[in-house]
Amino acid sequence: MVGESGNKDKKDARALAIVLILLVAVLAVTAVFAMPALAEFSALYLAPGLGLRDAAIIAFVVTIAVLVVFAIAAGDGLLGEIQFMLLGFFAFFVMLWLMIAWVF
Repeated sequence: MVGESGNKDKKDARALAIVLILLVAVLAVTAVFAMPALAEFSALYLAPGLGLRDAAIIAFVVTIAVLVVFAIAAGDGLLGEIQFMLLGFFAFFVMLWLMIAWVF
């Protein structure tokens, strides 16, 4: 009885390993073929850099999205701890805003 389940587990593990290896191979081939498109995107859109105005818009959207996810995950974060959410929003927004403008 134990031998049969062990053989079944080995067969399942082997099948999973083959699928994962194929997935990694497909992702590697996709990455190789995507390089020219990514280089073109980088040269076209990222060359001039972002100013403070564009970085502020990006930081605002990212901050709102992250804090909504945090509030939903916390459960009562929308009502019970709004003062901490607001403080976290402004701190996260300022940090993202300046870091995006500096890096990009």
